[in-house]
Amino acid sequence: MTFRLRIIVATSLAVAFAVIVACAGAWYVARNSLVSSADDSLSALATQITRATEINTDGLGGAIFQVADASGAVVTSSPFGRLPVGPVTKSVADGLRDEVYVTVTIHGAYYRELLIPLPAGQMINQEQEGMQLTTTGVMQLAVPLNGIDHQLRRLEIALLGVAILGTLLAAFFGWLVARLVIRPLNDVTEGIEVLAETTDVTQRLEEGGKDELGSLRRSFNRMLAALDRSQIQQRQLVLDASHELRTPLTSMRTNAQVLQQFDRLSEDDRRQLLNDVMTQVDEMTSLLGDITELARSGKTDSILTSEDLDEMVQLLVDVFNAHGRARGISFDADLEPTKVFIHRDRVHRAISNLFSNALKFSPDNATVRVTLSHGVLDVIDQGPGIKETDLTRIFDRFYRSDEARALPGSGLGLSIVAEVVEDENGSIEAFNVPGGGAHLRMTLPTIS
Repeated sequence: MTFRLRIIVATSLAVAFAVIVACAGAWYVARNSLVSSADDSLSALATQITRATEINTDGLGGAIFQVADASGAVVTSSPFGRLPVGPVTKSVADGLRDEVYVTVTIHGAYYRELLIPLPAGQMINQEQEGMQLTTTGVMQLAVPLNGIDHQLRRLEIALLGVAILGTLLAAFFGWLVARLVIRPLNDVTEGIEVLAETTDVTQRLEEGGKDELGSLRRSFNRMLAALDRSQIQQRQLVLDASHELRTPLTSMRTNAQVLQQFDRLSEDDRRQLLNDVMTQVDEMTSLLGDITELARSGKTDSILTSEDLDEMVQLLVDVFNAHGRARGISFDADLEPTKVFIHRDRVHRAISNLFSNALKFSPDNATVRVTLSHGVLDVIDQGPGIKETDLTRIFDRFYRSDEARALPGSGLGLSIVAEVVEDENGSIEAFNVPGGGAHLRMTLPTIS
């Protein structure tokens, strides 16, 4: 079933239900009103024929009159017919119930009957003859409901016509509503189909109004903008990676060409060439690992786990103390116990990149200070610091300052830190230390 048809059916059913309920209510109100009118007529007639000490049956009109005693035997009745004497009638004759209105059937016709209890000794005057009840009894007074039934049947036909007409109108207006609702949806669908055919994510749908459809259009445009940014970043990543790979590949090609004359090279030249090739292979391996990390764009197969961040940092401090021993560089740590909920492998790599950056730019025999408190990790080195123009760019992909171009690296380390921290709902900042040195601050949300 199409969405348009569902709207039409839902609208038609809702209106049809409302119309049917309204018609049924109108019919029951009219029926109760007509029956109440018959009850009023019976009450007025009963007052008319009842006297202080006797019952006078003159002026009954078309009403049926009957008196029965406590045993259920008919004492007297009008010439228009007899009324049934049932359990309710007997209970009234016995004095167990007060006046009662009931509906009875006589020869297939409906009558409205009023039952009035009579005391023992009640005088009844009928056709100039008088009689007296020896026991308690009941007066039965009934009028036919033929006129009411006829009016109700006419009303039923009218209300049925109203219900049918209302349902047809509901279906028509449901079709109109569906058409009005579907039209803007069709516009959105056509726009999406055009985008799917052209794959041009720079296109945008018209914003529309402030209603739900306008919100849908704006949400779709935001998705297109995010996709556009992602494609730009991917293209830039490919271009930057190609540029960065060109240098080590060219160097390796040159060394490979020299190695073709292996027999003519001295032992020292051979060793130097092989060392250069190994260094270039390591550099490319590191670069490819960094590119792979960035290409994941926050997507990871690892799960969030509760970790002791201070223990992770201490392990890395021990590792980098070993790395810096050859240059006399030491990592001095002051760590407070800190619980975090993180992707362990990615955060481990981000902290490792921070330490590697500090180690790279620290002079020989320097000290790198590492502090951790309330989820804030500070790494402060004694290097040349960061130029003011570079403070806002050092976390960009492949960005390398003039001082860093002479050092090994790809310019991806700090950009990986920035992306990991963003994915972990944290933050990363860079400052200069008065007197020299760089200060990098990583903040991660803690578990209280």
